[in-house]
Amino acid sequence: MTDERIIREVYNTLKNRKINPIDSYTSKIMQDTNKTAEDKILEKIGEEATEVLIASKNNENLVHEATDLIFHTFLLLVYKGFELDDLLNEFEKRTR
Repeated sequence: MTDERIIREVYNTLKNRKINPIDSYTSKIMQDTNKTAEDKILEKIGEEATEVLIASKNNENLVHEATDLIFHTFLLLVYKGFELDDLLNEFEKRTR
């Protein structure tokens, strides 16, 4: 699988779980009723960002923790209604 295809598959899975909730972590977090879903996702991003910092300082599990941070950032973008192409276009602008 190509890099972009993997990323698209993850992103599309998140979009599908928002539209068609199932018994999964991502569906549950986007449907959270105790806190707003956005607040819960933002808490996870903060937690994952801290774990990236610690992993980097300790030279342990950095790729794993960075993947968690990117995953939860994707989750936020999906929740807020952004398309993956919005993100990719922004990256493209930064290569010029």
